[in-house]
Amino acid sequence: MSEAQAAPDRSIARDLTAFQQNILVILSDEPMYGLAIKRQLEEYYDSEVNHGRLYPNLDDLVELDLVAKSELDKRTNQYELTDPGYEAVVDKLDWTFSKFVTDAGRADTVRDLVDDNA
Repeated sequence: MSEAQAAPDRSIARDLTAFQQNILVILSDEPMYGLAIKRQLEEYYDSEVNHGRLYPNLDDLVELDLVAKSELDKRTNQYELTDPGYEAVVDKLDWTFSKFVTDAGRADTVRDLVDDNA
């Protein structure tokens, strides 16, 4: 994929709220159902995350094709990071990491670290 093709997805991902970015980071570990995501967010924020905040944000991430939603059973949905969602997580980490790392002897980007360890 060329840089020009990736740019629109990147700009969308870069406009996500911190809450949405945190959901993507949680899902980068493994697919999860909504309540498991909720528990991890509550642990991170050290406060309750209500359903009215979580599920609309999950739906927005699904609409943006950053998260895929599937049915585990009649009552439970599973959420999984898509390739563009993974790229959004790496892009955010890459940008953050670039602000801290300046030594020539270190990796220039998180992507370099991920690629080296793959």
